[in-house]
Amino acid sequence: MAYNAVEMADWQISEAAEKNMPTPDEWRDKLGLEKNEILPMGRLAKLDFLNIINRLQDKPDGKYIEVTAITPTPLGEGKSTTSCGLMEGLGLRGKNVGGALRQPSGGPTMNVKGTAAGGGNSLLIPMTEFSLGLTGDINDIMNAHNLAMVALTSRMQHERNYNDEQLDRLTGMARLDIDPTRVELGWIIDYCAQALRNIIIGIGGRFDGFTMQSKFGIAVGSECMAILSVIRDLADLKDRLNNITVAFDKSGKPVTTGDLEVGNAMTAFMRNTINPTMMCTAEYNPCMVHAGPFANIAVGQSSIIADRVGLKLFDYHVTESGFGADIGFEKFWNVKSRFSGLKPNVSVLTTTIRALKSHGGGPKVTPGIAMPDAYTQENVGMVEKGCVNMVHHINTIRKAGINPVVCINRFYTDTDEECRAVRAAAEAAGARCAESKHWEKGGEGALEFADAVVDACEEENDFKFLYPLEMKLRDRVDIIAREVYGADGVTWTAEAEAKAKMLENDPKYDDFATMMVKTHLSLSADPTLKGAPKGWSLPIRDVLIYSGAKFLCPCAGTISLMPGTGSNPAFRRVDVDTETGKVSGLF
Repeated sequence: MAYNAVEMADWQISEAAEKNMPTPDEWRDKLGLEKNEILPMGRLAKLDFLNIINRLQDKPDGKYIEVTAITPTPLGEGKSTTSCGLMEGLGLRGKNVGGALRQPSGGPTMNVKGTAAGGGNSLLIPMTEFSLGLTGDINDIMNAHNLAMVALTSRMQHERNYNDEQLDRLTGMARLDIDPTRVELGWIIDYCAQALRNIIIGIGGRFDGFTMQSKFGIAVGSECMAILSVIRDLADLKDRLNNITVAFDKSGKPVTTGDLEVGNAMTAFMRNTINPTMMCTAEYNPCMVHAGPFANIAVGQSSIIADRVGLKLFDYHVTESGFGADIGFEKFWNVKSRFSGLKPNVSVLTTTIRALKSHGGGPKVTPGIAMPDAYTQENVGMVEKGCVNMVHHINTIRKAGINPVVCINRFYTDTDEECRAVRAAAEAAGARCAESKHWEKGGEGALEFADAVVDACEEENDFKFLYPLEMKLRDRVDIIAREVYGADGVTWTAEAEAKAKMLENDPKYDDFATMMVKTHLSLSADPTLKGAPKGWSLPIRDVLIYSGAKFLCPCAGTISLMPGTGSNPAFRRVDVDTETGKVSGLF
C-alpha cells in the first residue's frame, strides 16, 4: 500500500512499513540463501558475500542498472528515492529485483540535507537504524583509520624522544625519519565539523605527542571507505590496508601503514565491514547497503562486493552513484567498472523540475530556508533553459556507450507542461524518458519508469572507458575536464603540477585510478555556476595519494574534505520517546 507522503513524515512511513518487514530468517527463505549465508544482527542481517558468490559463481549475472543524476541543488534530487522507486516498480511488474545503496553519513543526516534513505513511499526501512549507524561499518572504519593516525603520531613522538639504540630496544623497529611537513593522513569523524578542518596537535610536554599541524576529514571520505568500496575479499582488504601512505620520510620515500605495522590491526577492526547489510524498500524489495556517499570527495559508490552479490541474486540489480553524472557516473564508468570488470546495461539519469529551474536561472536554493515560490509555480521557460544541464549529462553517459533513461522524479507541485518540456529535450538528445511518481505513489507511480528501464536493458550497448589505463595522470585530468565537465582545459598550481610529475615518473603509480575531487553543485569547480558553463579552466591545487585503494585524487577548486554544519541543522528536530525508545524527526 502507498502511504500519504504529503502528510506523513518519512520516519512515520518507515515506522508503519516496518510492521511487516521481513525478518532475517524470512530473507533467507525469500532470497533462497543457505543457513551460513545470512548473519542475523538484531532485526537486520548481513550477507556472507563470499559463501554466496562461491555457491552462485556459475549462475549468469542479472541486468546491471546504474542510477545517477543531473547536477543537483544542495537538497539533492532523489537518486536514492529513484533507486527505491525503480525497485518497487520492477517488483510490481513481477521482476526478481534488488539493489545496493550507500550507507548515509552522520554528517548530512544531522545537518541540512538529512539522511539518504530515499523518501515518501520510496525509502529504505528501517529508517532509524539506516540513519544512525546501521550495523557499525562507519564506526569500524573510523576506528581503523584513526588507529593509523595513533600509530603515526606516537611513532613520531618516540623517534623524537629516543636515539637509535633506545628506539630499537623499546620498539624493535628501525627509525622511519618521518617528515612532519609531509604527513598525508589526518583524523576522521562522521560529522560536518568545520572547526576541525585545520588543527594543531601534540601541545604540551615531550610525552604529549608530536606538535604539528593536522586535520580532520569526514569519515566516509576516508581511504578506508574507498578501500571497502573496491575490495574483492578479506585478503584484498588486508593487503590494501597495509599499503596506505600516511606520510613521507625526509628523503621523500612513502611511509605506509605496513611500515608502522598497523595495517593488520586495522583489518581486525574492519573484518565485519566486508559483508553487506540487508534492508528493503517500503514495499519490501530487497536492497543491500554497503560503502558510503560523497562522490565529490570520495568514491561515492555502493561497493563492488554488493554489486557482485546482487547480480547473482537478482535478475535486475540497481546500484547508485553519488551526485551528478559528472562525478558519480564518471567514477562508476572509469574507476568502479574498471576495477570490477562488470559492464552496466543501462544508466538512469535522475532529473527534477526543481534542479532544472535552478540551472535555468531560478533563485538560489538554500538548505534550511523555505523554497522560493519559483520552484512550486509553473515556469516552462525556466525549465527549458535549464535542460542544457540535463542534455550535457545525457551526452556524457552516451560517451560511455550507454543510451540513458531519463527519469523525471516528479514532485506533486510539478506540472504536466513542465514535464512535457523535459521529455521533449531528453528525447531530442537521444535518450528514453519516463515520468515517475514513486515518492507519492510508490511502485504504482513508477511503472512507466520501470518499463522504460526494462526496454533499455534489452538493448546491446557499446560500453567503453573514457581513457586507457596507460594514459598519464595530467592527460587523464585534461580529458575528464574537457569531455565530462565541459572545460576548456586544466590549470595546475606549481605544487600540484610538481606532485603530478613526481607521480607520473614513478612506475608504481601507473595503474592507479584517477579519482577526481570537485564540487557537486556545478559542472565547473565553482559551485555558483549553473547550467553548462563555457569558457573556463579546471583549477587543480593538489593531488591526494590513496595508495591502499590505488587512487590518485586531483583536487579541484576550494572543495574541503570536511563539510560544514549549517545554521539550521537537522539534529535540532531529532528526538527520542522515552517511553518507547522510538526516534522521530529524521528526514
